[in-house]
Amino acid sequence: MISFFLARISYLGIKYTAKPKTLMERTMSKINGKISIIMPAYNEEAHIYENILETRNVFEEEHEEFEIIIVDDGSSDRTYQNSQKAADEFPDVMVVKQPHNMGKGWALRKGFEKATGNYVVFLDSDLDLHPRQIHLLFDIMDKNQADVVIGSKRHPDSRLNYPKDRKIISSGYFFLVKMMFGLPLRDTQTGLKLFKYEVLENVFPKICVKRYAFDLEVLVVAHHKGYKIAESPIVLEHHWKFGRIGLKAIWDTWKETLAVYYRLKILKYYDRTNE
Repeated sequence: MISFFLARISYLGIKYTAKPKTLMERTMSKINGKISIIMPAYNEEAHIYENILETRNVFEEEHEEFEIIIVDDGSSDRTYQNSQKAADEFPDVMVVKQPHNMGKGWALRKGFEKATGNYVVFLDSDLDLHPRQIHLLFDIMDKNQADVVIGSKRHPDSRLNYPKDRKIISSGYFFLVKMMFGLPLRDTQTGLKLFKYEVLENVFPKICVKRYAFDLEVLVVAHHKGYKIAESPIVLEHHWKFGRIGLKAIWDTWKETLAVYYRLKILKYYDRTNE
C-alpha cells in the first residue's frame, strides 16, 4: 500500500504545466458516475481561465463524465469574466457569481446547489493542489469503502512546498482541533476533498460556518453522522504568493471553531432532526 502511494505521489509531483511522460495504470475501473468539481475563486483573474482548462484536461484524459462549477465569491477583478470565457467555450463549465465576498463556505454551498454529480469535489482554484490528485482520492475511497476522502498535509507520504508560517499555524490548529473534537484525522483544512453526493446533501443543512472553520464543521458533522472519512497524501506546490495570515483571521477562525464545539458538545445541535 505504501509503495502504491509513493508511486502515485511521485507521478503527481511532476510540475503541473508539463504533460506526464506516461500515464500510470489505474488501480480501479472507470469512475461509476458523474463528478462535480466545485472551485471557489476570489480575485484570481490572472490564472483562472488556464486553471479551468487544466482541470478539464485531467478528466477528459480519463474520458469521465464531469462538470466544473466556478463560484466567483464577489471578486473585484475580472475573475468572473475570465471564468465565463471558459463557460462559453465548454458546456461542462458553469460559473456562479456571488454579489459580494461572503466566504469560502458560502461559495461551496452555492456551488453545491448547482451540482448534479454522484460525487462532489472541493478544489481550490489556484491549483496549488493539482486536480490530477483527485484520482488518488477516488482510489482511496474505493479501497477503504469511504464516504469522504480528504487531502491531508500531515499524511506521512505528502509532499509540501509552502511558507513556514503557514506550516506553523496549520500544526497549531491541528492540535487544538484534535484535543477539542477527537476527530480520527490529521488535517481538516486542505483545499482538496471528495464526497459522495448524499453526504453533503445530509450534512449541509446543519452547517452554520461560512468562512474560516467551514471545512472543520463539515467534517465534524459528517463524522458525527457516522460517515467514514479517509485521508489521502497530497502534493502541495504553491505557484503564487500567499498573503500573510492576519491576527484577525486567526482570531475569527478560533471563534468559529469554538462555536462548532459549542453546537456539538453543549447544544447538541447536530443531533436535532427538526432544524
